[in-house]
Order: sequence, then structure tokens, then C-alpha cells
Amino acid sequence: MTALLGCVATLKSTLDILGSSIDILDSGVSDFPRLSKVLQTTRHFELVPEHDLHQAQNALQDEIRPEVSMLLGRVGMYLERLGRREESLRAKAELQMGRLGDSAGKSGSAAAAKKKAKSMNAGGANAIKMRMLTQKKERLSYAVERLTLQAQQKERQLRMSVAAT
Repeated sequence: MTALLGCVATLKSTLDILGSSIDILDSGVSDFPRLSKVLQTTRHFELVPEHDLHQAQNALQDEIRPEVSMLLGRVGMYLERLGRREESLRAKAELQMGRLGDSAGKSGSAAAAKKKAKSMNAGGANAIKMRMLTQKKERLSYAVERLTLQAQQKERQLRMSVAAT
């Protein structure tokens, strides 16, 4: 019986050790739900693989590129049109300046010719004929100059249209 008493005592001490182990495990495991919540990874930002990102960029470029090239073409055509218009307006301004310069210069020379004719023969037919010839000369020189400027303008327009195509 003493042998049994020793076994019972050892069994009791083992049960005590086992109980304390269970208590230690209980205290260690009791915090598991909170720890699992804390350690659970939360995605604040969605991470996308680099390959998918490149594919999306390429798709976006393929979608936008035709629109951008079409708009650039429109802008180019509009700029060419504005350039031609500018050249046309400059030529027109030159023509007008030529007309203004000619009319001012010719009116002065016509006045001088009239004075000369009057001084030579105040009421004579020669003076009238001279004045008519001077006026005709002025008209013809003005017409020649106007046609020359128009020809230059047409040449510029032709060069612009050939350059545009």
C-alpha cells in the first residue's frame, strides 16, 4: 500500500503540474482573438502587378494616340491656312500701299505737268492734249503696277498651295 500511496502522490503532483500548465496555456491563448485581429493584414491600398499597369498604360495610349494625332493635324492645317491668309493680307496691304504711294506721287507729278502746260499755253489745245496724255500715262502705269503686284500675289499663293500638298 505504501507503493500505492507513492503512486497516488506522484499522480497528484502530475495533476497539479498539468492544471498549472492548462492555466498557463489558458492565459496565453485567451488573447488569441485580439491578436488575430491585430495581426490580420488590412489592405489600405490595392496593389496592382506591374505587368497589369503596363497593359493599362498601353491600352490608354492606343486609345488616345489617334485622337491626339487627329487634333494635331487639324491644328497644322489651321496654322497653314492662317499663314496663307497672313501672306494674302500682306500682299493686299502692299498693293494698297502701292496704290496710295502712286496716287500721292502721281498727283504731285500731274500737278507739276498741269502747271507746265498752263504756263506754256494757258487755254490752248496743246495743254489739254498734254494733260490727257499725262493722265493716260498715269492710269497705264498704275494698271501695270497693279497687275505686277497681283501676279506676285498669285505666285505666292501657288507656292503656298504646292508647299501645302
